[in-house]
Amino acid sequence: MTTLAPTPTAPRSGVSFGGILFSEWIKLMSLRSTIWCYSVLVFLTITLALLFGSTISVEGAQFDAAGEQALAVQAATLSVGISQLVIAVLGALVITGEYGTGMIRSTLTAVPTRLPALFGKVVVFGVVTFLISLASIVVAALLTAPLLAGNGIEADLSDPAYWSALVGAAGYLALSGIFATAIGTIVRSSAGAIAIVLGFILVIPTIVQVFALITMQEWIANLSAFLPSNAGSRMYAYVAESGATDPLGLGGLVLEPWQGALVLLTWIAGLLVLASVLLKRRDA
Repeated sequence: MTTLAPTPTAPRSGVSFGGILFSEWIKLMSLRSTIWCYSVLVFLTITLALLFGSTISVEGAQFDAAGEQALAVQAATLSVGISQLVIAVLGALVITGEYGTGMIRSTLTAVPTRLPALFGKVVVFGVVTFLISLASIVVAALLTAPLLAGNGIEADLSDPAYWSALVGAAGYLALSGIFATAIGTIVRSSAGAIAIVLGFILVIPTIVQVFALITMQEWIANLSAFLPSNAGSRMYAYVAESGATDPLGLGGLVLEPWQGALVLLTWIAGLLVLASVLLKRRDA
């Protein structure tokens, strides 16, 4: 009789996706940097909103209802520009920290198919960041509403567009963190990932803006609108601002909030595809 050798099969993980999510939750909340970064985010969101609401002066200025709503949104989301840097750093550390300590080997041993581990990390980090960001922004909005009213700015809390802008701000912070996690998975270095992310957020938009102002070319201004940070910032623009002219004064493209979200999601999808391919091919 001829004995047939069993056909080798790809190793399968005994860990369910729910188990992966729980594991990533434990890893995220056990990091000291997680507590510090989220604490800084909450502190900045509420403190800067209170400072804005208590110090703004509109004496002699004429605002319509949409203008007052835009100011109310600005008060609640004033810290987003700084908070995105904090979340981007944390997003990079979430994955690069495992490469630095060697824990990534244990993670990939437990999940040999690899990709569920990456997606579980993205889901947990994204959801936690969104919820904490949204809670802090809503608290900031509610605390600043009476302060703004005392300064002659009446925020209409029943306006759906107002709340859409606040949700968009929280979504942008969460997506900024996922953007950084994808880059961290690609480069596998904390310093490198943070440098690249900060380059996308701070350096590249500034360079493009300078070139647009020097050359006075509309197409460069249009290109600037599709950069991750510029597109993402449109997610928390009050709807009345959608038809505004571009800040460079070149008649460039100004994205609607949903278009800004779609552009940022496209960036993230592309980076996650590249990160997935590299994670499957490279050794830990």
